[in-house]
Amino acid sequence: MYSDSVASNVIERTRREMFYRTCAQGFPYSRKLTAHVSCVNYLVFSRKGGRWLASAGDDFRILLWDFNQEDVSSPSGCYSGPAGNVLSLDFSASNQYLISGGADNLVLRYDVSRLVSPGVQWSPERPLPALSVYRRHNGSVRCVSAHAHHEELFFSAGEDGRIILHDARVNGRPSSAHGVFQHTTEFTGVHTHPVMEHIFATSDSHGEVCLRDTRMAFGPLSTRSNEGIVQTYVTKLSKRPFGYLSNPESSSVTFDGTGTRLAVTMLHWYPTIYALSDPFPLAICNGRNGPDGNLVPAGERTYSNSCTMKSGAFGGPGIGEDVLYAAGSDDFRGYVWQIPETTTLTSLREEIPAEEWYTQERHDVVGYCEALSATRYVPLEISTPLCRLNGHRSIVNAIAIHPSQLHIVTSGIERHIVLHGPTPSSPVAQGLTLTPSEVRKLTEYSHEDEMRFLGALLGTHPTLHGDTGQSDDESQTISLFDHILRGEGEGDVFELRQCKDDEDDEDEENDHMVIDIMRAPSASPP
Repeated sequence: MYSDSVASNVIERTRREMFYRTCAQGFPYSRKLTAHVSCVNYLVFSRKGGRWLASAGDDFRILLWDFNQEDVSSPSGCYSGPAGNVLSLDFSASNQYLISGGADNLVLRYDVSRLVSPGVQWSPERPLPALSVYRRHNGSVRCVSAHAHHEELFFSAGEDGRIILHDARVNGRPSSAHGVFQHTTEFTGVHTHPVMEHIFATSDSHGEVCLRDTRMAFGPLSTRSNEGIVQTYVTKLSKRPFGYLSNPESSSVTFDGTGTRLAVTMLHWYPTIYALSDPFPLAICNGRNGPDGNLVPAGERTYSNSCTMKSGAFGGPGIGEDVLYAAGSDDFRGYVWQIPETTTLTSLREEIPAEEWYTQERHDVVGYCEALSATRYVPLEISTPLCRLNGHRSIVNAIAIHPSQLHIVTSGIERHIVLHGPTPSSPVAQGLTLTPSEVRKLTEYSHEDEMRFLGALLGTHPTLHGDTGQSDDESQTISLFDHILRGEGEGDVFELRQCKDDEDDEDEENDHMVIDIMRAPSASPP
């Protein structure tokens, strides 16, 4: 028994050493997966082994790619049903179902098991329809998240300010929504906790990020309390030269595999890492340095998030621990950072009392706080990414890390998905080539570019193209987003998102923190 334990520890240690050694070389090889005919907005791998990659975007189709193949190069399934751009996807607890949400206000549920059922024939000309359609939102569905333990339960978050907990066991009738929580502003994200079955996280356009409990957020009004909030995370920013705070829009939120940490994507700011039970951030991830540790030269573009909706992902292929975080960027790259242990991050975080904040000389330091009069928390800045993922000609919106293979996929404004790997071949992909290290420069204004921009803007569907083989068709779409980047790219969050400090709001938030943590939930599980 002892020898088995020692052998197991040696194997685990060796696996981790190989993982870190391989990741240190980056993911320099890639190839394009081409089947969509427009922007690809979202990517997600199925749970556990990651057999399926689901992709969707502006062409109103959902594709499934089978990573059990020896050389994945084309989709193995296609679903129809969306009537607008697809913005979010998720697999159910056992991967039997795939959930989608998008700009058509619909939530769609598909039966993945049909793809592998005997006698079912799939062809691109005959996509499979949705199993169920849910019409409970009055605005775009920004995010869907399946319950980690219950196959028939899933959440949707909409720009109508609703979080809906759906129960598929009631067959899609109006009563199928297990509960509806109505907020005062647009929700931008929802994510179910991977371990605790009653807990989920939300983000909204006002920058608020909360941990909530289904037993407090849903059900009869008599059992609801405190808007379901059990933790409110501090997202307001303070910078020494300014006498006001900034509250960046929190555009998405995600947990790591154990649910002990979560990451928030912030518009005009950096991905921010939190511990589950700590309201103050542990780290921010940026691209101040290149992967070699050298400062990015002045004038050279690096990580930024000022245009388009983006989502990030944790991962740690094959080692059972999510030590990586990845996100797309406006500089036409994906970024991957290695995240230190929580205890290390906590010990390196600075706490600066309010009365000392304006007396220090470092004027470029940004702290997180609840109010102007509150202590500033300065998280560790992870300024050197593990690697940057090239291969795109425009903005990267979506990224996913395979749960067991050393592969990362990225997508965005272009119709292609880029499959990245550390070597030219793997058990699921062959013939990857070295990715060009040069990144396309953002074009300067020209009359020709203005004409392409207007042509894309005035078209019936600005990002939709007719043929996967006609790469030139993407020039209008790329010009459209180049134009947006020239006008809105690299915006200063302190200029764009000023937040009036209100001591009453601060007191209310502090009350939330005390009440929520102390109060026991008062209703039965879903």
